[in-house]
Amino acid sequence: MLRDFQAPGRSAVFGTNAMIATSHPLASLVGVETMKRGGSAADAALAASAMLCVVEPHMTGIGGDCFALVAAPGAPTRALMGSGPSPRGIDRAAVADTGLSAIPDDSPHAVNVPGAVAAWVALHAAHGRLPLAELMEPAARVAEAGYAIAPRVARDWAVNAPRLARRAETASAFLKDGRPLAPGDVHRQPALAATLRAIGRDGRAGFYEGAVADDMIATLRGLGGTHAHADLAGVEATWVAPIRGRFAGIDVVETPPNGQGATALLILKALESWDVWRAARGPERLRLYAEATRAAYRLRDGAITDPAAMKVDLETFLGEEAVAFVRRAAADPGPGPGSERGTRDLGPIPWDTTPCETDTICLSVVDPDGLVVSFINSLFHPFGSTLYAPRSGVLFHCRGASFSLDAGHPNALAPGKHTMHTIIPGLVEADGAPLMPFGVMGGQYQAAGHAHLMIRLFEERLDLQSAIDAPRLFGYGGRTEVETGFDDETRARLAERGAAPETASAPIGGAQAVLIDRARGVLVGASDPRKDGCALGW
Repeated sequence: MLRDFQAPGRSAVFGTNAMIATSHPLASLVGVETMKRGGSAADAALAASAMLCVVEPHMTGIGGDCFALVAAPGAPTRALMGSGPSPRGIDRAAVADTGLSAIPDDSPHAVNVPGAVAAWVALHAAHGRLPLAELMEPAARVAEAGYAIAPRVARDWAVNAPRLARRAETASAFLKDGRPLAPGDVHRQPALAATLRAIGRDGRAGFYEGAVADDMIATLRGLGGTHAHADLAGVEATWVAPIRGRFAGIDVVETPPNGQGATALLILKALESWDVWRAARGPERLRLYAEATRAAYRLRDGAITDPAAMKVDLETFLGEEAVAFVRRAAADPGPGPGSERGTRDLGPIPWDTTPCETDTICLSVVDPDGLVVSFINSLFHPFGSTLYAPRSGVLFHCRGASFSLDAGHPNALAPGKHTMHTIIPGLVEADGAPLMPFGVMGGQYQAAGHAHLMIRLFEERLDLQSAIDAPRLFGYGGRTEVETGFDDETRARLAERGAAPETASAPIGGAQAVLIDRARGVLVGASDPRKDGCALGW
C-alpha cells in the first residue's frame, strides 16, 4: 500500500544490489561506499559503526560493547557476542560496603572491560574483505577534521549536558564553553581519530595494548577502578549459536544470554495463539502488549545474566509456566500497573525501573553476495559513564551499572562476570533463509521493541517503514510510557484498564531494517524518523 504523500513521513528505500540502514547519514553513506569498493556487509557494518562512534558519541563508542547476527549464504546464522566482563579485581562486598544500593552510572565500577573492538576484529577476521585500516579511515578523517552536529544528536547532547559537566576532562571534550553543542556546530575528536587509526593498523593490539591501553587503565584506576592490563588482554568476542522463536509464520532470531533476546521471544510466544490476544482490538491490544512486556521483563530481571551464573535455563524461561505467567499478568494485571497477582516473588529488580533514555546504535546491512549483518554497538547510558580517557579519546560505557549489589541475585556483581545486557541485534528468517536483519535500539526497551515490530509487520501487515514509524509504548516496572503519536481516546482507554499512560520524555527507541524480497530480487530499507539517519542502497 502506498503511503499518503501529502502527509508528513518518509518512503522506504529500494535497491537491487545492496542496502544499509543506520541512524546517521554519514554512516549510511560510508557503508554504501564500502560495498561499492568491493567490501562485504561486514566491512560496511564496521566502517559505519566506526563513523557512528564519531558522529553519535552519546550513542556508541569504542569504549562500549557490540553484538551481531551474521548470515552467510548457505551457512547457518551465527551470533557474535562482544560484551566485556567486569574487571577481575572487583569486589562486590567492598562496593556495597561503601553504602551504595546500586552502582552509579559514573562510577569506575560501572565500567566493564570494553568488548566492542574485540567483536569488530572478530567480525572482520571472519567476513571482512577490505583492510581494517581502510574501514577505520573515513571515521578517523571525520573525527580529525570535524563534523556538523545533527538535530537529534544535538537534542540528546543538550539533555545530557549536566552529566557531561561532572568531570573536567569530559566537559573539555564534549562541551563548548560549558554549553552543549547545537545543530550545525562542528565537533572534533582528534584523540579518537588517532585511536581509530591504531585499531585499523594493529587490530585488537591497537586498543587493548600499548598507549591506548595504558591511557584507559590509568584513567580508570585513577578514579578508583580495579581495572588492569590483564583484563584488557583477556577480552574475547565469541561466535555462538543464536536462539529462535516462531511467530506468525516466520522465525525470529536473537542473541542468547547474556543478551535479553529471549525476552522478546517470550513476549511473542505468550501473545501468539492466545485467544484473548486474537480477539483484542485497538487500545485493548496495546494494553495486552504493554502488560505482557511488563510481565516478561519481570522474569527477565530475575533470570538473565552471564550464562555461567543463570539459575534458570532457557527452556524453562521460554516454557509453558513462563508463558502462562505472562498471559495471566497481561489479562489481569491486578489493581495497579506492574503488579504480579498470583505469582512467586522473583526478588528485587536490580536497577531503576524508570525507562531511562539509553544510548545504542543498530544497523542492518545486506551486500551484493547475500551476506546479511545485523549489528549493534552501545555505551548504555547517554555518553556512557561520562568517564573519558583524554589521550586516547575513549569514552567508557557504564554497562556494569546493570549489576545487582544483592549477593543472592543471579545478576550480582562478581569478578570477571558478564552482566545482563540490553543490546540485541535481530534477524528474521523465512523457510530457513534470512528475510530481514533489524534492530530496535533503546536500552531496556529493545526486547519490547523487537516484539512490537514483529507484531506490526507480520500480524498487522504494515509495510516496513510504516511499522517502524508507528507510535510506541513501553510497560516496565510501575510505568507505561507512550509516545505523542497516540490520540487522547487511546490514552483514555489505556488508563481505564489500569495501564496509566505517561507521555514519554523522548522518542522511544529507534529502528533500522532491511527486508529481502527474493521473489522480485529487491532489497527494502527503512530507517527510523526518530533518529537522523536513512537507508541507502543501489
